[in-house]
Amino acid sequence: MSGICASLRLDGGPQPGDTLVPVLAGLARRGPDGSRTASDGPVALGHALNATTPEALAEPMPFRHAGTGCLITAHARLDNRADLIAILGIDTTSRVVGDGELILAAYLAWGRDCPARLLGDFAFVLWDPRHQRLFAARDKVGMRQLIYHFAPGKLFACASDVDALLAHPDVPRRINEVRIADFLEELEAADLTSTFFEDVHRLPPAHALSVENGMLRIWRYWQLEPAPVVHRASDREYEEAFLSVFTEAVRARLRTPDGTLGSMLSGGMDSGSVVAVAARLLAEAGAPPLRTFSAIHTDPECLESRAIALAMTQPHIAPHTVSTGAPEEFRDEVAALTRECADPFDGTMAVIRAIYLKAQRAGVRVMLDGVGGDTTLSTGNIALWHLEHGRLLAGWRETLGDERYWGDNMPARPQFYSLLRQQFMPDALRRLKRRLRPAQTAGHATSEGLADAAFAERIGLAARLEQDRVHTATGNDSSSATRAAKMLHPFLHAGRERYDRVAAEFAIEPRDPFLDVRLLEFCLTLPADRIKREGWPKLILRRAMEGYMPDALRWRTGRTHVGFRFNDICSQALSTATRVSLAGALDGYVNQSKLAAFAALQVEDSALAYIHNLGYLGSWINRNAFSGAFDGD
Repeated sequence: MSGICASLRLDGGPQPGDTLVPVLAGLARRGPDGSRTASDGPVALGHALNATTPEALAEPMPFRHAGTGCLITAHARLDNRADLIAILGIDTTSRVVGDGELILAAYLAWGRDCPARLLGDFAFVLWDPRHQRLFAARDKVGMRQLIYHFAPGKLFACASDVDALLAHPDVPRRINEVRIADFLEELEAADLTSTFFEDVHRLPPAHALSVENGMLRIWRYWQLEPAPVVHRASDREYEEAFLSVFTEAVRARLRTPDGTLGSMLSGGMDSGSVVAVAARLLAEAGAPPLRTFSAIHTDPECLESRAIALAMTQPHIAPHTVSTGAPEEFRDEVAALTRECADPFDGTMAVIRAIYLKAQRAGVRVMLDGVGGDTTLSTGNIALWHLEHGRLLAGWRETLGDERYWGDNMPARPQFYSLLRQQFMPDALRRLKRRLRPAQTAGHATSEGLADAAFAERIGLAARLEQDRVHTATGNDSSSATRAAKMLHPFLHAGRERYDRVAAEFAIEPRDPFLDVRLLEFCLTLPADRIKREGWPKLILRRAMEGYMPDALRWRTGRTHVGFRFNDICSQALSTATRVSLAGALDGYVNQSKLAAFAALQVEDSALAYIHNLGYLGSWINRNAFSGAFDGD
């Protein structure tokens, strides 16, 4: 998880590398192996190195191309290195060719179309002095971030982190109060561009930008497209094809320097399957066991902890745990990091911080996870899919399966009746509902969360709620187009950005095999009932993991989490005086009567977790208020 940054003066004046010194200081956690800068006329590029691939150990960054003078800074792991080297005709017999050099060679061959040719996780910025052009891009699924500021006629600057970019002497620090409202109303995914600062923006996943002749241009360079279903002769053929693609996705993410690899391990299918395949690949290569990291609860009735205990019996792994029974191992450090987090949305990540902290202490710099499993192996409503094709009995069986898997949370009879009404509603009534829906939406587009009414009116919260509804809506059908939209849903992008920010606090690079583009494209070719059948989500993964994972894990029903307990433990580290201070910071933003009513629901884990998170928002507001960010200084 290296960090990158760049600064381009748009008035044509020289930009010394020293300009980036404070920015690189802000990226120091991302780059424990040192930092470097390079400059050329109006541009300076910087790199904070975390050597998480063997090639990164030998590649100087920023890298300058001798023939053209082009400069690049990148944090990247390319999974199609061999193909690129062959196509581009690069000689690797006598030297190490890093991923940054490969990206630059791809740019020299294909220009601004090059990001679509890259497979893997990356963010990069390059300078082409021949055209006086700055060009940057972010990977297709959004594993790496790129944050930028553009002041026409003055400055373009970018970095891997918001706080690092704000350390640039010419980047203003003005609070974006709309994002505070997003936090209060749980609108994290309302867009893919805004940050908590007005003049600082996120480049969305699968997008590129260029700055040329003083103009900023941003465009999407890749889209996950719907695909026709591929029919195979048997279940086994589907499973073998899936396992082949999934194994290659895992294998590509094992490319690390010796002794730096680890993996998260929960009691579910996603991280469990990643660990099972990675451990087998490492064993076949004669490599040491895979170090795994799990969060457990000491309550003997905790189903998740019992499942993790079973998962830790898998071969060729070296398990590590963080436990609610030993809070002294993580509480103070995790609580301090959470209070100081750069983005208030990261406040609920205590359990992830505790796991990363344990991994960092073990020397891990690359951490596998399975965060994308739920979206990659998502479908629409399979029962509805059957009803659409006239298969009523199959639809009923599917709702019975949902009830078996989820228990009382999804009773079969009311679910089935609701789907029957949805499917067989007369067209005239359906059209009437569609005509009424905008009025209903407008009538309810007011704060249902904790935002103060005057604050909500000032920032236009009603319009923001509608924007969020449109941006995050997907269909409930099982069409390829709907499945593609769910695979790379804005919620996934928001979640992956949180993991990126939190992992960076520990100089750890997350890698998610479920978000390998090859796997995404393969899963779109699967018939919907190969992914979910009779209540079993991720059916093809469960069946493909036969012989890899214990059967009791593969066919485990339901889902539980222990994250709330870790949030609670870390929140308890706050002193009473600190709590009073944090509560005061929310004045003018939070409706105090709603907050009091919400606090009365503390018996609900989700309510209590949200109140804890409000404290972290208050801490963030206090820090930025002291910096003068609210008055435009």
